Amino acid sequence: MAGLLAWLLSGWAVAVVVLPLLVVGVPLLLAPPSTATDVDRLTAIEQWTRGMSGVLTVGSGIEHAITASLGSTPESIVPIVGTLVARLNARWPTDEALRAFADDLDDATGDLVAATLILGAHRRGPGLAAVLDDLAATVAEEVRIRRGIEADRAKPRTTARWVTILTLAVLGVLALDHAYIAPYKTAVGQLVLLVFLSLYAGCLLWLRRMTRGAPTPRFLPAGSAGRRS
Repeated sequence: MAGLLAWLLSGWAVAVVVLPLLVVGVPLLLAPPSTATDVDRLTAIEQWTRGMSGVLTVGSGIEHAITASLGSTPESIVPIVGTLVARLNARWPTDEALRAFADDLDDATGDLVAATLILGAHRRGPGLAAVLDDLAATVAEEVRIRRGIEADRAKPRTTARWVTILTLAVLGVLALDHAYIAPYKTAVGQLVLLVFLSLYAGCLLWLRRMTRGAPTPRFLPAGSAGRRS
């Protein structure tokens, strides 16, 4: 609606496309990708795994340890662990509930934690607590590496953000020069302007894809839990 209003008041038909792109598209393209959230979830998995190790050390079974861990679970994965506890309370087989837990986490490291607990549920050996403690240390190291990678990826996004702000400021100043913008008010000029802005948006999209990275493939088959209705 703002684009249509700008078109009616100024005669710039390109505003119908540019204003939505400017207000909605540019912030989305410059926003940090979901990898930052993935790192936070990975940190929560590491903390939960370490807490599980502590509960198992005092001699609790896996099912009881999972239930007891809910109170100290990091906030970002409380709903997922809560669902796991609910499935165990509903008499789901432990390995099936843990496979569904891995599907909910949808992360290769989550698969590793779930697979370790599945093996522990089958073997019921005394060494699971030590294995989980070592696994938590491994996950903590992965968190440190991922945070470093994410910091490096943030640098070009910050540069692109400032370049975009400066570009918009310069365009705003130039828009006050009626002689300069007169050629762009023609039909051909507005088409050329739209092409230029589309190329700029394409560059931002390309930059976002470059800095996103590919997720690590999971090794537990998705949907292998045989979920119940």
